[in-house]
Amino acid sequence: MAYNVTLATSTFPVAMNTKTAHKPPVWRRKDGTTIACVEKIKVLNENLAELRQMAQDAFEDALLLECPEEVIRNEFHRLVDSLHNPWPDRSR
Repeated sequence: MAYNVTLATSTFPVAMNTKTAHKPPVWRRKDGTTIACVEKIKVLNENLAELRQMAQDAFEDALLLECPEEVIRNEFHRLVDSLHNPWPDRSR
């Protein structure tokens, strides 16, 4: 289902249900072993779901503001690439 949003003098169609089925990953340690702790998996999946929804909202906003899809995706990639690991010794 979609509805229209009017910005200034332009009308844009907006999807009402933008959630697509996104299967959570199998979380693994650096050595390839599966993380089995239910609470750790719950936190990881919840964080991923929150990030996905926030990114989806920002993506839709940028599209409505006439930003090209490729530009938005490139900026999201740059953002992820700029994240800093505060515990570099723990990721080995």
